[in-house]
Amino acid sequence: MEYKVKSSTRNLTLGLALLGVLAVVYGIMTHIPGQRIWANVLVNSYFFLGISVIGTLWMAIQYVAEAGWSSGLKRVPEAMAQFIPIPGALLLLVIIGGHPSLHWHHLYHWMDPAITDPTSDHFDAIIAGKSAYLNFNFFFGRALIYILGWFAFTYFFRKASLREDAEAGMTYYKKSLTIGAMFLVFYGVSSSTSAWDWMMSIDTHWFSTLFGWYNFATMWVSGIAMMAMITVYLKRDGYLEHINNDHLHDLGKFMFAFSIFWTYLWFSQFMLIWYSNIPEEVTYFMDRWENYRAVWFALPIINFVLPILVLMDREAKRSFNMITIAGVLIVFGHWLDVFQMVMPGAVKDEWGMGPLEIGMFLGFLGAFLFVTHNALSKASLVAKNHPFLDEAANHHV
Repeated sequence: MEYKVKSSTRNLTLGLALLGVLAVVYGIMTHIPGQRIWANVLVNSYFFLGISVIGTLWMAIQYVAEAGWSSGLKRVPEAMAQFIPIPGALLLLVIIGGHPSLHWHHLYHWMDPAITDPTSDHFDAIIAGKSAYLNFNFFFGRALIYILGWFAFTYFFRKASLREDAEAGMTYYKKSLTIGAMFLVFYGVSSSTSAWDWMMSIDTHWFSTLFGWYNFATMWVSGIAMMAMITVYLKRDGYLEHINNDHLHDLGKFMFAFSIFWTYLWFSQFMLIWYSNIPEEVTYFMDRWENYRAVWFALPIINFVLPILVLMDREAKRSFNMITIAGVLIVFGHWLDVFQMVMPGAVKDEWGMGPLEIGMFLGFLGAFLFVTHNALSKASLVAKNHPFLDEAANHHV
């Protein structure tokens, strides 16, 4: 079945995207410090890029696992992944803006040449020791490889998927399986290293061996929650007849399980560092405790307690309303998680949660949904010649 985007949906998503632009204009007109504006661009670019890439990761996992039940959902993560170029380009702009010759912001203070200059009063021996890895050219080059790599795999997945619709047989399925296996290796490395680069290097003295997994858990559960909510929207609109409550139940189980997994990593990272009480490590949490206490306490409530309570019952995982409520909580809660990764090191106590922050989040959300719905309308919602489509149609748990 072909999907037609309703004019109300198109107008709403475009309106939200415009709201994001107006939020930036508001920030400039009201003289909000440029550092805070750029920090918000980084928060939203990173978060929505992460969610988009999860669409590609989901497809890769399903192909490599030879999973049949999810083949009926294939078009949704495929469409989500088409948003990658937009936040990817904005994130590259953030990195370029930190170059000493431009100095639009100093989110990554290690980019300041004085920090690695032994003759400077601002010399920092610890950061200078990391300069072989943390230098602008290598940093930008890695970012370019990550984003272009994610987009390239997404492009080839999409191309093979559409060709499979037109030509029956196993040729394109096998190509997708190969692409999926290659992507899992690439993503396995780049998901952690990109988190180290774009998030952890903001607090340059600090490091955590759990940080890559922690970021992955945030993006994975957020991506699945978004996928589930889009699926519910399409079902409510009369599409995806081949998707039943059992498919929704499985997505709900992923949301439930990875909310627990994220909490395990959140607590482990905090507990191990706090217990060791090493000054250069515990400072990371002291900044958040002193200036972001409300956000810090909100994270386990929004990202763990509430989703678990909403999704604990079996029937809740099969309910459109409950999945939507849990999805909204998870997406907002993990956006807030990325917010607290960036802001303390970027703006210290000069932060806020006002029209700039909320407006920019809604703007990125609107752009993401606009691109996703547009991609859904470009191809059949059913991957017509997928070899496991019958298994998906008869899926029961």
